[in-house]
Amino acid sequence: MKKLEFSFYQRQNVVQIAKELLGKILVTNWNGIITSGRIVECEAYAGAIDKASHASAGRRTARNEIMYGEGGYAYVYLCYGIHHLFNVVTNSKEIPHAILIRALDPLEGIEEMLLRTNKKKLDYTLTRGPGNVSKALGISTKHTGTSLLGKKIFLADDGAKFSKKVLAASPRIGVDYAGKDALLPYRFYIKGNPFVSGKPR
Repeated sequence: MKKLEFSFYQRQNVVQIAKELLGKILVTNWNGIITSGRIVECEAYAGAIDKASHASAGRRTARNEIMYGEGGYAYVYLCYGIHHLFNVVTNSKEIPHAILIRALDPLEGIEEMLLRTNKKKLDYTLTRGPGNVSKALGISTKHTGTSLLGKKIFLADDGAKFSKKVLAASPRIGVDYAGKDALLPYRFYIKGNPFVSGKPR
């Protein structure tokens, strides 16, 4: 398993990077407790030109400032005051691209994930949906700005590849406010994987 390097994240095409994140492994290591899962669903957000992005029209706040940094860092924000959503910052400084990780197929540390999510047994809800991903892997807003090349949170490639037949794209979920941009096919997922968080209407 090889950790992704900064060069992976610092490319210009956020849509292409999102596609390539399918099959990669998201790993957390908190005090020696390792949990991980294979990415099976994610969404690209194309910065200032994307009305669904937190950086739409160049919006800049204390919350989203990390998006304006260089690629290869974590952006974690709170949704509905409850869910901590983990995003991968991409591109170079001042270009606020990011990719939301929406679902994982769990690999390592499942017992720990069950404890974190108060579940008795493994089912498909464990890491289905971005809020559950963060909860299961112990990620919260305090991890915004964490390097994805460190030992705490990182993404890795173990060489696994999905068949092109199961790679799918659709409009993103929950961005109806974004007008025409809500229709962009920027959500990428693995067809038939039970951890995928559902298809938009």
